[in-house]
Parts: sequence; C-alpha cells; structure tokens
Amino acid sequence: MTMAQTQPGHGLGTGFRSLRGKWGWIVALGVVYMLAGLWALQSVLLATVASVFIVGIMMGVAGIAEIINGFQMKSWGRFLLWIALGLLYVVAGLLTLENPLLAASLLTLMLGIALIVSGIMRIMLALGMGEGAPWIWVVISGVITLVLGAIIVAHWPVSTLYALGIFLGVDLVFAGASYVGIGLALRGARVAA
Repeated sequence: MTMAQTQPGHGLGTGFRSLRGKWGWIVALGVVYMLAGLWALQSVLLATVASVFIVGIMMGVAGIAEIINGFQMKSWGRFLLWIALGLLYVVAGLLTLENPLLAASLLTLMLGIALIVSGIMRIMLALGMGEGAPWIWVVISGVITLVLGAIIVAHWPVSTLYALGIFLGVDLVFAGASYVGIGLALRGARVAA
C-alpha cells in the first residue's frame, strides 16, 4: 500500500481543487512577473547588474553552505577540499558583488560560448535523427541558439551591457505569461469528484 493510499484526502484531485481555489493569486503572480520582465526590458543595464548581484549573493550563500558541509566530513582531505571549495565560492561571490560589470562581462562571454556550443550540439543531434522525426524543429532551434550565441560573442564586451538584462526580462515575461495561463486554466477547469 502506498503512502498516498494510506492518507485519504491527499490525492491529485484534492491538490487540484486547492490550486483551483487560488487561481486568482496565480494570475496575480504572473502579472507581477510580466511587469518585472517589462521593467527589465525597459532598463536592460540595470537588470544586468541586478542579475549579477543575485548570482554573487547565490555564490556567497553556496560557499557558506559548502564550508558548513565541510565540517561534517570525516577525513582531513575531504574536509580541506570542501572548505577550499566553499572559500572559493565565497571569494567569487564577493568579487562579483564588488565589481558587477566585470562579472557581467565574464558571464556574458561564457553565456555566448555556451549558446554556440549548445547550438552546434543541437544541429548535430538533429542531423543524426531518423526519418519521420521532427528533426527540422531541432535544427531550427540549434541554428537560432547558435546565431544568438555568435551575436553575443561578436559584440562582446559591448553585449555585456544588455545581454543578461534582455535574457532576464524575456524569461520573466514568459514565466509570467505561463502563470497567467495556468491560473486562467485552473479557473475554468472542471474537477472530477
């Protein structure tokens, strides 16, 4: 007997009904995301700096967690490795917060290179797909990713000023639109008893 069967009232239908009752909050969250995304697209330099600050803070927090985890290691070798890794994260996070434009420049260059590599890999994957598969869509996706990465790298370091902010803004707008769609779908959905 599974755990879901032993706890009545905690099935998928109950969770769906609970979410359905909160559809308005989900739509409101989506609207907030979309407004934040539009603001980021309006001010891409500020959004770039904000995203770099978030990365710096996350690196610092991850470093502290690594250091705390290091104290739980049983051997000196593992202890020193975890502490060194944690300190590296903390230092990188502090350097990112100290000079966000330099960090944005390096992150933008890495993003461009990653997009180029990802685009090439998608194209190679698509060319290896069999007949009848939707390989053309994978090729189109790969070409778009490759071109986007090439544009970022070709315009680097100037692309530092806008690339990360545009990515953040577009991501927020699409995430917000999906939340609005989910909320409206929940509002109109019928739940089986």
